[in-house]
Amino acid sequence: MGGGALKTIVVVSQDAVVVNLAERCLPSYRVICFRSMVAALDYIYNSVPHLAIIDFGILETGSIALLNDLKEDPIFSQMPVLAILPTDYPVSRLFTFLVEDYLWKSDIDGMLTDRAHLCLLRAERIVEINPLTRLPGNISINRQIQDRIDRGEIFALGYADLDYFKPLNDKYGFSRGDEVIRVTGRLILSMVKNSQPVGSFTGHIGGDDFIFIMEQQRIENTAKGIIETFDGIIPTFYDHQDKAMGYINSTDRQGQIQRFPIISLSIGIADNASRPFRHYGEMTEVASEMKKLAKQTPGSSYCTDRRLESELSADRNR
Repeated sequence: MGGGALKTIVVVSQDAVVVNLAERCLPSYRVICFRSMVAALDYIYNSVPHLAIIDFGILETGSIALLNDLKEDPIFSQMPVLAILPTDYPVSRLFTFLVEDYLWKSDIDGMLTDRAHLCLLRAERIVEINPLTRLPGNISINRQIQDRIDRGEIFALGYADLDYFKPLNDKYGFSRGDEVIRVTGRLILSMVKNSQPVGSFTGHIGGDDFIFIMEQQRIENTAKGIIETFDGIIPTFYDHQDKAMGYINSTDRQGQIQRFPIISLSIGIADNASRPFRHYGEMTEVASEMKKLAKQTPGSSYCTDRRLESELSADRNR
């Protein structure tokens, strides 16, 4: 495999032989092992591993339902699953499960490395995800919004953006900047999932911009929770002296040394309850407008669009 952070593989098995072989055959990956799907779920939801290897010899009906529920989520549909099958397992039963590939338990020692590698390569070719956060990118985001609009679903869209990110990136380097973006993505995903486990969506537009989709009645409280948690975490990315001062000195876009506040988070919210949208671009534009308004408030904040369709048209025609 190439350089950079190790890819993470989750192994779910109660068989010590399977676990030991996985750890021995996959030294180029970060292998995290669990004894059941229930035990693995929290880690999978919060970390979005690159591959799940599941021993189907241990799966019960409830675990199968958990696996299918997980894979039906837009975030985790992109995570390939490699099933390990006992020798007497009927392959035809796999057609009811959302798995990408399978391997007989008797062949693990000789084939697991290559089969896992092929699963990961195939996922990288087919799936459009952000490599830093493992969240869906623009194609998936636009499809999610448009599909909901076309179905007539009532929903809300949050557009989150980091303020004063570039000064931190310039002063401390890309590695720390990448970690800020990675943690922000995980935080948004976790808070959205906790608030609405089914039917929500989190995506990474790119850079320090994120999108999340939720039920209209849940999104404002979720945005508040995201902001509160973010403001508690973000100071830990600053050196002690800068954190104590509450700002950093860094270079602005004109090359001048300026004082910049601690990074904050601005969120713009739009929904289609008060007026219809016909195209995903219309809805993201309104959410972006609200995000710009939120940025006018010092510190982290969110702003929700409450205009009716007639008021929105009048604003655009001015």
